Amino acid sequence: MGIIKARDLKYEYFKYDDNGQTQESQTAVDSVNLDIREGQFISILGHNGSGKSTLAKHMNALLIPTEGTMWVDGKDTAAMEELWEIRQTAGMVFQNPDNQIIGTVVEEDVGFGPENMGVPTDAIWARVDKSLEAVGMTPFRHRSPNKLSGGQKQRVAIAGVMAMQPKCIILDEPTAMLDPNGRKEVLQAVHELNKNQGITVILITHYMEEVIDSDKVFVMDQGQIVMEGTPREIFSRVEELKHYRLDVPQVTLLAYELKKAGVMVPDGILTAKELVDALCH
Repeated sequence: MGIIKARDLKYEYFKYDDNGQTQESQTAVDSVNLDIREGQFISILGHNGSGKSTLAKHMNALLIPTEGTMWVDGKDTAAMEELWEIRQTAGMVFQNPDNQIIGTVVEEDVGFGPENMGVPTDAIWARVDKSLEAVGMTPFRHRSPNKLSGGQKQRVAIAGVMAMQPKCIILDEPTAMLDPNGRKEVLQAVHELNKNQGITVILITHYMEEVIDSDKVFVMDQGQIVMEGTPREIFSRVEELKHYRLDVPQVTLLAYELKKAGVMVPDGILTAKELVDALCH
């Protein structure tokens, strides 16, 4: 079993009337099956309302399935006695870092999670040092988070989760509110955590360029996983992605249009270098 596994996962949002009776329901996740291995970098794509954020919240038991099962490191998220360990195993980083940062000084904020876990003081500071270094924020440890850029705040939020030493980190559209430089900073930090520390990363995003280095990509629509594969396999299916109201990286689209015009280039071009090499040959 992988570190994150779902079987026939279903989640419904319910609307109640004034008497507490169910008035209507909406299925946000519908019969999802997935198995994510430890150490992978996974991306989940989908337009707004596709169910990807709802799925993400099941991965550290912020939501409990209406039907089916979600396991985190072999533990059923519906088992309340497992909740504490599940949330230490799988940490969540949200879209807006201001909703996650509570300290008045960066290093204090990063140490907040381990302190609540009862980690000894010396060990807390060792974790803070390591986490800030991992995301490139050591020079800012004595700053107020309020004086940081959006990208820097998000890296502090990631460091705060990392200080709890999770095996898996789930990032729910962490770059949606950032400028291009901020997005680049955050993605670089996340990739380094995956490569250098073996952390399983699950990235929820709608930026196509952010997923090209993933081990595997899942595409969601109407609460279901409708496509899965490597980035090259997914971006080879341009028309199918358009059907699900998704774009492709600009260089992939250029290669696709060139091929339609009769230029011999392979499917699934992901980078400008790949396209240049293909054209030169």
